[in-house]
Amino acid sequence: MPPRKALTARQRRLGSELRKIREHSGLSITQAAALLGTDRTTISNTESGRFGVSPARVRTWAGHYECPDTAYIDALADMAAERINGWWEDYRGDLPSDALDLSELEHHATGIRAVQIMHMPGLLQTEDYARAVFAEDVPSPSPVKLRRQLSHRLKRRDVLDRAEPPACTFLIHEAALRMQYGGPEVTRGQLDYLLKESDRDNITIRVIPFAVGGFPNAGSSTRYVYGPVPQLDTVQIDTATGSALLDAETPLANYRAVLERTEERSLDPQSSRDFINEIAQRV
Repeated sequence: MPPRKALTARQRRLGSELRKIREHSGLSITQAAALLGTDRTTISNTESGRFGVSPARVRTWAGHYECPDTAYIDALADMAAERINGWWEDYRGDLPSDALDLSELEHHATGIRAVQIMHMPGLLQTEDYARAVFAEDVPSPSPVKLRRQLSHRLKRRDVLDRAEPPACTFLIHEAALRMQYGGPEVTRGQLDYLLKESDRDNITIRVIPFAVGGFPNAGSSTRYVYGPVPQLDTVQIDTATGSALLDAETPLANYRAVLERTEERSLDPQSSRDFINEIAQRV
């Protein structure tokens, strides 16, 4: 089996989950290879994501590792069954891999909870607002790259229109609402769009006003993306040069606590709508 040339975050995640199951069973790679009738290299390459794995093999390995969580095993087998490239692969080579990883993460999400500090949520950005945000990149994007960035950003929104969209809660800081990317007209259009999208059944928007003071992890925008089972949840954190994905048990638990405390300090959905509308009227 030839190794994959370009790994996605989801492929790496499947491999790392197989490694976790093996390690939790107390088996070394050498012991697992002997038990499964294969070699160390195959296991190592599979656990790194470099080799694909069939759903049947996932179940066989998990069975030999004596993993008792059938829902977890089913979810991993479903991941292994994926063979069709997602729409985001059309942008590979044009955009950073972490942007594609985020698209893949959102596509498979059952739910999303996010805290946005200085920008509107990517899934809720208008084209004009996104263009103004990308214009601040260093170095400035070429016209061709800007068109690709905008195309990708707008395509991401399609996840909200599918038959069973993820349930999304967006906690948006007042600073993001008041930042006038693109000027007053673009800002008003963005705020109006935010209010319109908040009418969707699967979208909840809550504002974190300046008046509440501090809250956990206030310096970074964060997304908590829910998988089909809790073990496959993922945290995505924005950085100045891209993003980072976290999936270890302790960070997941800590970020769940961060988001819960932050949400407790935010306005309720209706008060948030009133707050956004008031800012829009004053822009």
